[in-house]
Amino acid sequence: MPELAFTPFSPLRRGHRALRAPTEGALFPGAPRAAELALTAQRATMAVPWHPPERHMAELKEARVPDIGGFDDVPVIEVLVAVGDTIALDQGLVTLESAKATMEVPSPFAGVVRELKVKIGDTLSEGAVVAMIEAADEAAAKPAAAAEPAAPPEATKAAAPPANRTTETAAKVEPVAVAAQRDNIARGDVAKSGDAVPTPARRLDADGLMPDKVPYASPAVRLFARELGVDLGRVQGSARGGRITKDDVQQFVKGALAGGAAIAGGGGLDLLPWPKVDFSRFGEIEVKPLSKIRKISGANLARNWAMIPHVTQHDDADVTGLEALRVALNKEAAADKSGAGVKLTMLAFLMKASVTALQKYPEFNASLDAGGENLTLKKYFHIGFAADTPNGLVVPVVRDCDRKGVLEIARETGELASKAREGKLGPAEMSGGCFSISSLGGIGGTAFTPIVNAPEVAILGVSKSAMKPVWNGKEFEPRLILPLSLSYDHRVIDGAAAARFTAYLAQLLGDMRRALL
Repeated sequence: MPELAFTPFSPLRRGHRALRAPTEGALFPGAPRAAELALTAQRATMAVPWHPPERHMAELKEARVPDIGGFDDVPVIEVLVAVGDTIALDQGLVTLESAKATMEVPSPFAGVVRELKVKIGDTLSEGAVVAMIEAADEAAAKPAAAAEPAAPPEATKAAAPPANRTTETAAKVEPVAVAAQRDNIARGDVAKSGDAVPTPARRLDADGLMPDKVPYASPAVRLFARELGVDLGRVQGSARGGRITKDDVQQFVKGALAGGAAIAGGGGLDLLPWPKVDFSRFGEIEVKPLSKIRKISGANLARNWAMIPHVTQHDDADVTGLEALRVALNKEAAADKSGAGVKLTMLAFLMKASVTALQKYPEFNASLDAGGENLTLKKYFHIGFAADTPNGLVVPVVRDCDRKGVLEIARETGELASKAREGKLGPAEMSGGCFSISSLGGIGGTAFTPIVNAPEVAILGVSKSAMKPVWNGKEFEPRLILPLSLSYDHRVIDGAAAARFTAYLAQLLGDMRRALL
């Protein structure tokens, strides 16, 4: 059979092809029967099946970039789908990489990708079109599109190759002997079903906790590696900046299988794998997905706890006089009929006192770089505070606390806390913090260990104040004691410096007039 070369149909030819669609009677009204038979025979000799024209065009929907936190011109580092792929709702389409994080753009529809509007290296902003998707409800209305239409009987008969021969060469297919040696997977000992396979304890690799040792990969690649059981810390990235791609993971697996190497790991920390338990065997259960905020904050907390050597310094502050002042000022605000009064909380005093302590001990108002070699000392004072919301923990930031009074700080914290509960905080209102405060005073407890909010190097935890007897040199007297818990990064801050910081902070809270000195 002669070799055929195919070129795409031009629009004019596609129009002619539509005219040749089968209708009742002759292919061309009034054409001789011989011409019709000749066209039929010509179709039978073609190697491509003949398709009747589509009756309608399915409606395509635009998949756009959602709210990505106010970032503009974010580059595309990975395209996760191809034209013709069937995708699910919220499945990732592309991966974007900003200066702070990588994020996937999810599909707002389930269906089939008909056109991609972006490629690797493009920059996108909120509202940009990523792909055209044929929604699942419309794709299901065309079941014939999932299968090729049958060719005419004459074409099937003419195009069918002889038995045991290939279509292109017509060469007879002979059986090939398979080597008796098994591959590396088959050579491995496979445990019988039901046998208990003990998991050996793994050594914690402390070097892998350094910031510059964390694998650089997008969320989709991390998920792909977890599904394959691949330790990304052992994969060499080939993309710009050493970023690991899916191809890198696949090549690593191929090489490991070819060489008999182990590929499983404990999420880069060389730890025991997370236990998989079927809790329904023990009783009734309910599976509840985590909120988006909890997923994000949980990942950040796990990273911070694993990568920062935490130490917590505990101390007590006598806030008897400060609490009396707070109560008196709140009474004055309540009596103000103009409604301009602001309700003072202990948090506002804590933030103002913390600024004074940071000014005296500047190493607490700093950040360590990813390589752990340089310390950035900050000349501004933006204080974050942990806000408990129905969807999880968020940390709004009050800027320039050194330039604001206690009343202004109290007003701003109240407004930010209200926005946090309503889920209306913007990215700018949760970034740029120098030092954080987590106050559980309104709930209870005597002490706890707050987790440092990277890239900060310290965080202050505050528990519930309580009346305690304190010896004044002559007798015991009741004093209101506020427990303080300062967690810090031991790579930057020594224990002695932490003790001095909490002691000085306790002095400020005991007499806020010291903050004016």
